[in-house]
Amino acid sequence: TNKYKEHHKQKAWCNSHLRKAGTQIENIEEDFRDGLKLMLLLEVISGERLAKPERGKMRVHKISNVNKALDFIASKGVKLVSIGAEEIVDGNAKMTLGMIWTIILRFAIQDISVEETSAKEGLLLWCQRKTAPYKNVNIQNFHISWKDGLGFCALIHRHRPELIDYGKLRKDDPMTNLNTAFDVAEKYLDIPKMLDAEDIVGTARPDEKAIMTYVSSFYHAFSGAQKAETAANRICKVLAVNQENEQLMEDYEKLASDLLEWIRRTIPWLENRMPENTMQAMQQKLEDFRDYRRLHKPPKVQEKCQLEINFNTLQTKLRLSNRPAFMPSEGKMVSDINNAWGNLEGAEKGYEEWLLNEIRRLERLDHLAEKFRQKAAIHEAWTEGKEDMLQKRDYETASLSEIKALLKKHEAFESDLAAHQDRVEQIAAIAQELNELDYYDSPSVNARCQRICDQWDALGALTQKRSEALQRTEKLLETIDQLYLEFAKRAAPFNNWMEGAMEDLQDTFIVHTIEEIQGLSTAHEQFKATLPEADKERQAILGIHNEIAKIVQTYHVNMAGTNPYTTINPQEINAKWDKVRQLVPQRDQALIEEHARQQNNERLRRQFANQANVIGPWIQNKMEEIGRISIEMHGTLEDQLTHLRQYEKSIVNYKPKIDQLEGDHQLIQEALIFDNKHTNYTMEHIRVGWEQLLTTIARTINEIENQILTRDAKGISQEQLNEFRASFNHFDRDHSGTLGAEEFKACLISLGFDIANDAQGENEFSRIMSIVDPNRMGIVTFQAFIDFMSRETADTDTADQVMASFKVLAGDKNYILADELRRELPPDQADYCIARMAPYTGPDGVPGALDYMSFSTALYGESDL
Repeated sequence: TNKYKEHHKQKAWCNSHLRKAGTQIENIEEDFRDGLKLMLLLEVISGERLAKPERGKMRVHKISNVNKALDFIASKGVKLVSIGAEEIVDGNAKMTLGMIWTIILRFAIQDISVEETSAKEGLLLWCQRKTAPYKNVNIQNFHISWKDGLGFCALIHRHRPELIDYGKLRKDDPMTNLNTAFDVAEKYLDIPKMLDAEDIVGTARPDEKAIMTYVSSFYHAFSGAQKAETAANRICKVLAVNQENEQLMEDYEKLASDLLEWIRRTIPWLENRMPENTMQAMQQKLEDFRDYRRLHKPPKVQEKCQLEINFNTLQTKLRLSNRPAFMPSEGKMVSDINNAWGNLEGAEKGYEEWLLNEIRRLERLDHLAEKFRQKAAIHEAWTEGKEDMLQKRDYETASLSEIKALLKKHEAFESDLAAHQDRVEQIAAIAQELNELDYYDSPSVNARCQRICDQWDALGALTQKRSEALQRTEKLLETIDQLYLEFAKRAAPFNNWMEGAMEDLQDTFIVHTIEEIQGLSTAHEQFKATLPEADKERQAILGIHNEIAKIVQTYHVNMAGTNPYTTINPQEINAKWDKVRQLVPQRDQALIEEHARQQNNERLRRQFANQANVIGPWIQNKMEEIGRISIEMHGTLEDQLTHLRQYEKSIVNYKPKIDQLEGDHQLIQEALIFDNKHTNYTMEHIRVGWEQLLTTIARTINEIENQILTRDAKGISQEQLNEFRASFNHFDRDHSGTLGAEEFKACLISLGFDIANDAQGENEFSRIMSIVDPNRMGIVTFQAFIDFMSRETADTDTADQVMASFKVLAGDKNYILADELRRELPPDQADYCIARMAPYTGPDGVPGALDYMSFSTALYGESDL
């Protein structure tokens, strides 16, 4: 079956070409045996004439014809392997079919060329390009890519779209697609039906040679259309080249015209040599020229270069396309443009040189003008106010020192003036140079220079005039200055004497004794004896001042100032002298009054001293007696208490004498008496002693009362108390009423306490000290000593005893109720306990239960209450 199909396909291909020669074949093996139709087929498909065939019927004639055909095939570069003329003449079907396939490959497929590919690859590329726009078509080979028939339909539709309605085709209907393509190709394209639709659909991999042969028929069928397309492309290409050349010509003409017009406009601007007056204007011209060189000219350079490139390119294209050379319009040749450009650059170079020369000239002028302005400004600033200064008549009111200072200042000014002579000459020289260089603003420069020269002459004349006036005034003021100096030398000590005298006469003296006031009176009398001599000195000083006034009036000196050596003037001297004379009698009266006051103060001192010298010793004696009473142990504590209270009453009865002394002290204070040589006692001493006396008697009475309370509470006998007192007094060697730590320790040892001299003994003594001296003051009072001794020797209540008593009231319970407390204790004491007892927290407690145990320990300081 396959052999038959192969035979049929090749027969159809051969007949498609033999029809052009007016013949057909029925059987490939039989019809090609004589070689005649084989040679005809090769002439049709190659377009060439083969050697003349043999027309005989003999075998040799047939072999000769077949060899001619095979030689022609070999001449086309085809190698025929194992195919000989005898096999063809003998009707060998395999050899004949192989030969036909070789012919198909060489003449139907091998000549196909697409983008430098050939044969199979070229044909495949041609198919891919033609079918690329169609959906569902993807040609990758010559077998399965054609199974759905859409590839064949796409090739037909691409070249003859009117033959197939491609939009109605479906990929899932390959039979319809294949038959449609085969029928249309055979009917309208004269391509024989070499393939069978059922064979292609029913085969997993269709025959590649058959499909390639059939597709090559499409390529050759459409090659005519391809040639037309190529011809159209060639015409379009020629026209495009011509149009491009014409556009290049137009572009050249326009670009040349624009460039020449720009050169024509630019050259007059560059040839303009009209100078500007200011550097700013010339710099603007230079900036414009720089903009021209930097911004405007570079694009034109580029245009000129591009114009030459375009011209050369155009001429080359015209030459390559066999066109006549381009001849630009008159005056627009490249040489014309180069000549115009050369003129532009010549003008440009001359313009730049002119600009730089002008800028250098203006720079020189501006430099000179600026130098002139700076020097003129400096000179004018220096001269500002100088004429007014030289015309001032300040020397008429100046002092000698000021005149000398003005002379020094004027000499310095003269030196400065001479130094400025050079600047004035430089200003004139610069102005002359500006005139010679034709500076545009020369009139204003000349006017300013003339003003400076005129002012300079005026300053010289004023300087000489002022120098003469200053020297004349200096001589007059030196004479006056000598008189001023003499006046100051004599007036100053005299003025100091008067001020000291006034200060002494007005001094508020403070004296405390008769002797002091008598000394002041004696000194005052000695002062009054010096007044006549002082008056003579005053008259001599005033005479010096009168001589100064005479000189001023004679020589018309304007004395605006005062004496530079002193601020003292005659009016002040006279005023102070008058004041001294007024103060002398006032001082006399003040001394008399003070003498009387001191006599009264002496009487008050003696009155206070008489009483204080009695009261002071009395208080001291009473203090000593109370101390002895508190130490001595005569009788019982009650007898001592009675004795002390009687003693206290006698002390209180002494109070009127203290009050009388307070009255005398008040009189002394009102008289501002601060010392009293008649007594060592002051009122403060008396008050402190009196207060200590009252405090001591009260404290002593309180100690006896506390001893009685301690004795009664602790059950201490009178003998024990006496023993404690005797021991305490024995070790209280300074009679201060207190014992130090070591004294207290010795006292305890004397009373039988075992305090060893080791660490245990020290700890025990520290415990005792914390009891008797809780504030850590380092002393032990007798009361603290008695409390400690009573605690150590007496039978006292303990926390356990109180706790046992509460347990009785509670009915032997570990807690107590508020009702039980109110029932057994007085109301205030019951409330006291209820307020301070903590709630009972034991397991046997009931609501409202109170903890009497912690309360009992707190009473004795063993826990917090």
